Amino acid sequence: MRLTPLDIQNHRFATRLRGLDPVEVESFLSLLSEDYEALLRERDALADRVRTLERQVEELSQDEKILRDTLVTAQTLSEDLKRTAMKESEVLVSEAEVKAEKVLDAAHRRAAKLAEDIRTMRQLRGRLSAALRQTLQTHMDLLETLSKDGNEEAEAEKVAYLTRQKST
Repeated sequence: MRLTPLDIQNHRFATRLRGLDPVEVESFLSLLSEDYEALLRERDALADRVRTLERQVEELSQDEKILRDTLVTAQTLSEDLKRTAMKESEVLVSEAEVKAEKVLDAAHRRAAKLAEDIRTMRQLRGRLSAALRQTLQTHMDLLETLSKDGNEEAEAEKVAYLTRQKST
C-alpha cells in the first residue's frame, strides 16, 4: 500500500510509558510529510515532462521520416531529370546530325547538277560552234561556186542548202 503525505501526517503512534516525545515525533512526521509531498509533486512534474518529451521525440521521428522520404524523392527526381535531359540532348544531337546530313546531301546534289549543267552547256557550245563553222563553210563554198560559175548549178545548190536549213 502506498502512503500519501496525508497518511503520514495523520498517522498516530501508540503512546507508552516512557515512549517517544510526541511533539518531536509530530514535527518529524510533518517534515517527512512535506518532503514526501514535494517529491510526489516533483515526480508528477517529471512524469509530465517525460510524456511531453516523448511526444516531441515521436513528432521529431515522424518529421525525420518525412525528411528522409522527401530527400529520397528529391534524389530520385533529380536522377530522373538528369536522365531525361540526357535523352533529350541525345535526341537533339541526332536531329541536328540528320539535318546536317540532309543539308550536305542537298549541297552535293546541287553541285552534281551544276557540274552536269556545265558539261551539257559545253557540249551545246561545241555543237553550236561546229554548226556555225559548217554554216560558214557552206556559205563560203556557195560564194565560191557563185563567183566561179554564175550558172544554174549554183542556184540549185543554193536552193538545196536553204531547203536543208529549213528542215534542221
